[in-house]
Amino acid sequence: MENNKHPTRTNGKICYIEIPALDINRSVAFYKNVFGWQIRTRGDGHIAFDDSVGEVSGTWVLGRKPMTEVGLLIYIMVDSVAAAIDAVIAHGGELVQPLGADAPEITARFRDPAGNVLGLYQEPSRPSPVTKK
Repeated sequence: MENNKHPTRTNGKICYIEIPALDINRSVAFYKNVFGWQIRTRGDGHIAFDDSVGEVSGTWVLGRKPMTEVGLLIYIMVDSVAAAIDAVIAHGGELVQPLGADAPEITARFRDPAGNVLGLYQEPSRPSPVTKK
């Protein structure tokens, strides 16, 4: 699904991320398969990504240490943390903090194939309006 919407260009918005990789193609496959990120080749020939809503872009870089310890922690929004955990594991990632550890927030943390630790975040369901009889 191609997103033709242009990203929001507002002062202070996070817009670009460089993710350390050991193998660019393996990282590309992981993020594309797990999160549906759109992959493209930039004008300079490097592989880049756009997140699933076209708001954040970035690339994978070689020669940098992976973000293996939690300091700055980036969370990726998902429809279901449980389903995302299954996809992470199926595509070569590893669960490092299980669902429920940050309750009542719906989160988990995973390690990607290069060793980077990132978080998963699921928006809580809104309660249905109560109808009175």
